[in-house]
Amino acid sequence: MGKDERRAYLEAIRDRYLASDRQTKKGILDEFCQVCDYNRKYAIRLLHTPRKRTRQRPGRKPLYRCPELVKALKRIWLATDQVCSKKLAEAIPLWLPFYGKLSPTTRSQLLAISPASIDRLLAPIRATTRLKGRCTTKPGRLLRQQIPIRTHHWDISQPGFMEADTVAHCGNSMAGNFIWSLTLTDIHTGWTEARATWNNGATGVLQQIKDIQANLPFPLKGFDCDNGGEFLNHYLLRYFTDHKPKIKFTRSRPYRKNDNAHVEQKNWSYVRYLLGHDRLDNPQLVDLINDLYANQWSLLQNHFHPTLKLLQKKRINSRYYKKYETPQTPYQRLLTSSHIPIETKEALKYLHESLDPFALKEQIDKQLKTIFRLVSVTSNVRQRL
Repeated sequence: MGKDERRAYLEAIRDRYLASDRQTKKGILDEFCQVCDYNRKYAIRLLHTPRKRTRQRPGRKPLYRCPELVKALKRIWLATDQVCSKKLAEAIPLWLPFYGKLSPTTRSQLLAISPASIDRLLAPIRATTRLKGRCTTKPGRLLRQQIPIRTHHWDISQPGFMEADTVAHCGNSMAGNFIWSLTLTDIHTGWTEARATWNNGATGVLQQIKDIQANLPFPLKGFDCDNGGEFLNHYLLRYFTDHKPKIKFTRSRPYRKNDNAHVEQKNWSYVRYLLGHDRLDNPQLVDLINDLYANQWSLLQNHFHPTLKLLQKKRINSRYYKKYETPQTPYQRLLTSSHIPIETKEALKYLHESLDPFALKEQIDKQLKTIFRLVSVTSNVRQRL
């Protein structure tokens, strides 16, 4: 008889033993010693030992054990591309009206849930792996003296000053031709736009910058980039210099990624998360990706994905302490900006009220299936060759 069976047998006979008379106890004790092969004195001590009380969990009772709440929280978290808990807490009020049927209790709990509780509930299903891309910045040396280094921030109390970067969809090899993603991020609001271009030639990059500029809800006032040759060229310099009004054109210090931190962090959340690290070397994909970037992906990210913004950073001894503003979407920051005309704000509100984030997410998934179906076909052809 094993340990668990002996314990179960003890629990089964203890109450009967304690409630019996002397003669009956003797029979129960004899049987107990024979079955479990116990010493008689030890068996008596076990039978007289009271049951251990089940220890209650310290602290207050959990509030969020409802399966309906966990299911809704998980779906919203996945639909928001697995944002952190602080952003998710601010995104829930934006997404919840489009969720569907929920009990009033669950709905109120989702609106009141804290980032710490979100972390506890999502801990078992969080992804733990991330891939790393290749560095593809090739220095452009011809115009370094004509394009100044940004030694301090612009007037970032207003939208229009944007950082730019490119991401190569080259897979594991930089050989041959493939698609690049151009990303522009506004420093003040976090409004981000991306476009795809075949290779990273100056004319293709300039064409996509013009397209992004035409679709921004605010005028482009400043353009800051790294030292890549796709940016430091005569085409871009001439365009910004001759533009009316003139657009400030600056660059970061060489080998200092933190100079363009606002757009560098978008390389993962805005580009890699959507398209991954596959090699995209089919020219037919450019129009499909640009349609996705300019419409559904831009609307979802800028209207329904809150972003963190650093409010204060100070150093005490060897540690840095950072304080962030309450997460807001770029759309919400535009509405609170005094530099945006009322007509533009009304147009943005009208557009926002017509959007359903879950429907946008479904459209994005359908478009991605079409894109990666072409990627798979191209990969199979390449392997046969």
